[in-house]
Amino acid sequence: MRFVLASASSARLSVLRSAGIDPLVRVSGVDEDAVTASLGDPAPTELVTALAQAKADAVAAEIGAEEPDAVVVGCDSMLLMAHGEIVGKPGTREAAAKRWAQNSGSSGELLTGHAIVRLEGGEVTARAKGHLGTTVRFGEPSEAELEAYLATGEPLHVAGGFTLEGFGGWFIEGVDGDPSSVLGISLPLTRKLLAEVGVSVVTLWSSPNAE
Repeated sequence: MRFVLASASSARLSVLRSAGIDPLVRVSGVDEDAVTASLGDPAPTELVTALAQAKADAVAAEIGAEEPDAVVVGCDSMLLMAHGEIVGKPGTREAAAKRWAQNSGSSGELLTGHAIVRLEGGEVTARAKGHLGTTVRFGEPSEAELEAYLATGEPLHVAGGFTLEGFGGWFIEGVDGDPSSVLGISLPLTRKLLAEVGVSVVTLWSSPNAE
């Protein structure tokens, strides 16, 4: 059985490989704005879960003939900021700077939605979905530090405008909850969802994760 990651995220891929899984990567191409619009006025947790489900479903529909026995995992992450706004990837330097101005010295909740579709004989036999929230405590970078961080381009393309594993890690004071979820894919939640579709995560390991 193949583990198929419905995401282009290098951070998610790195987390999985470090945890013993070498997934097949397929990007869904889902129109996230269209999915969001179809939900009306969703709760933040409903939004990230629905986006994850849309991505998993899209890839499952495309890959059945190529990988008839597989679990397809879709993920989506957004930051629920202290003042109640939920945001995804900034996209522009200006938006990233605004996010950091708002978050500096405060905390936000990184919401991660996961969805799994199980394929057997090329047909969907089970689905599971869930979400997780992890509190992120932001530091207070100086103006010069923030300018240097923005200049790397990194915060423009990641949920909430920050990372733990990259340049952004210098400015994160702490995480309360599952750190792997902040990297984009929660290992504990994924394990539980796999169990819901009848798959033990240990059967998917490519090799023991040992020194």
